[in-house]
Amino acid sequence: MRIALISTGEEILNGDIVDTNSAWLAQRLSEAGLKLSWHITVGDDMSSLLDAFRLASERSDACIVNGGLGPTSDDLSAEAAAKLNDEGLRELPEWREKLEQYYAQLNRSMPVSNLKQAMIPASGQMIDNPVGTACGFAIRHNQCRLMFTPGVPHEFKRMIDEQVIPSLLAQAQQITPQLHRWLTVGLSESLLADLLDDVTLPGGATLGYRSSMPTIEIKLSVPANTENDVLEQVLKTISDKLGDYVFVAGKSSLAQRIQDLMLAKQLRLAAAESCTGGMIADWLVAEAGSSGYFDRGYVTYSNAAKMADLAVAEDLLEQFGAVSKEVAGAMAIGAAAASEADYAVSTSGIAGPTGATADKPVGTVAFALKTPTNTYRQLLILQNRGRSMIRKQSAAIALDMLRRHLTGIEVFANYSGIQRVESDMV
Repeated sequence: MRIALISTGEEILNGDIVDTNSAWLAQRLSEAGLKLSWHITVGDDMSSLLDAFRLASERSDACIVNGGLGPTSDDLSAEAAAKLNDEGLRELPEWREKLEQYYAQLNRSMPVSNLKQAMIPASGQMIDNPVGTACGFAIRHNQCRLMFTPGVPHEFKRMIDEQVIPSLLAQAQQITPQLHRWLTVGLSESLLADLLDDVTLPGGATLGYRSSMPTIEIKLSVPANTENDVLEQVLKTISDKLGDYVFVAGKSSLAQRIQDLMLAKQLRLAAAESCTGGMIADWLVAEAGSSGYFDRGYVTYSNAAKMADLAVAEDLLEQFGAVSKEVAGAMAIGAAAASEADYAVSTSGIAGPTGATADKPVGTVAFALKTPTNTYRQLLILQNRGRSMIRKQSAAIALDMLRRHLTGIEVFANYSGIQRVESDMV
């Protein structure tokens, strides 16, 4: 099935904003067993819109048009769609009523310009927008079904998930393939590909990789009619090869995995961060329910803060330096003591581009994990990375140390492209 996407808007065409909707849609369609055939971006110009609609109707079975459904004069999608079919616009009474109720709840009079959002082509079928004021709709032209959606991301995504994709699947008359995922941390995409290169896949199956550093998703898509015995063997083979580097099989996140483990064991966690600057805490609290286990986080960027907030000894800082496993260990111990948490993680490093010394280059990061019985400490060098990636990978490594301890596997992992200088348990 040939599916096109037309993104509209001068701000996208001129690069003033990044078109995140298109990337999200392509991924979502792929997960549903569908695929974009082509994608075009056009500005807020009637002639350009009509040309794009005609081209899509000639080359595609279905087309998703994104944007141009607002109340302003440069929102032309509905008018252009009507012109495409040589017809006028009609008002949807139920949508007008919805708009009036929306503004009444705000104790405001509805601007006359918003009535435009209740107008669709005469032959159009409404596509409901449950979270916004712009009404979506679908028309047919040259045997192609064109579906018009608003550009606001949360409105667009809701409509795609609840209405557009089910409609496309029905149109394609296809069975959604089975999808299996593994989320990994610590290995590069090339190493993962080499690791799984000799796996024999069932007929029609595909294996893909999506890097979202510091984690990488591996996705196996298999036809729905694949025999269970064959599928189970392939899943076991892949899982065995990936081993401890998989932190979850399925669609989740490293922070969600930590949350599941901590809540299951009824444990509390604290974080003490220097080079990661609160990133660990940010990842953890981004997951709903994190208050059930995450107690607090400290961002102690200076030596004075490390001493004042975490009781790190001054002579320890003078002897080993802030970027050392000894200081990272003291930070984790101090965070656990101050919060009375069961576990604490810590980071202290040189994210660059300045701050390096002869024996501690940019990318040198110290980590510690305080458990109820021991403290695990290590000093790593994250080579050939920029500041942002050093911070992200450091946050991931700190949480991976915790994950490994909670699941009973070796805390110190061998990460690709990362040199271990020293490690110990005290």
